[in-house]
Amino acid sequence: MKISGVDIRPGNIIEYEGGIWRAVKIQHTQPGKGGAYMQVELKNLRDGRKNNVRFRSAETVERVRLDTKDFQFLYPEGDMLVFMDKETYDQVSLPRDLLGDAAAFLQDGMDVVMELYDEEAISVQLPDTIEATIVEADAVVKGQTASSSYKPAVLDNGVRVMVPPHIASGTRIVVDVYEQTYVRRAD
Repeated sequence: MKISGVDIRPGNIIEYEGGIWRAVKIQHTQPGKGGAYMQVELKNLRDGRKNNVRFRSAETVERVRLDTKDFQFLYPEGDMLVFMDKETYDQVSLPRDLLGDAAAFLQDGMDVVMELYDEEAISVQLPDTIEATIVEADAVVKGQTASSSYKPAVLDNGVRVMVPPHIASGTRIVVDVYEQTYVRRAD
């Protein structure tokens, strides 16, 4: 589906210069002289490159629709991660780099949503939040209770997050996967 260059929104996936790109940030600019344009920061979904492109209103780009499928994470294998299609039970190996920092939050048997373009895996979406156990938390410094101070802690998957002072080692918490931040105590 063709769309005008000024109609691009964050999250849109477009075909540009032979690649599949996701619009990360947009800025509509209307200079005093000349026509308006859209400054778009694009991220290549295949190799992770970033590119800043100006699109004028007269330019059109092809908007891409990705198919989504439910997969289950099975196990890591070197630099690859093995997933299983929940309908056909086919196994797919993907590079760890495709998930970025979120790969540390994968748990055995976790349900994920895979985005496919022409049957090729482009991205993997984990749940927004997961539960994790704190294995190491710094002691609270006396006198810091007046302000909302946070202290560093290490989760059972090795990721460092900032937690409130009342959270101790061994506590289960809910963590935002993509922001890598503390959300709340797990029930």
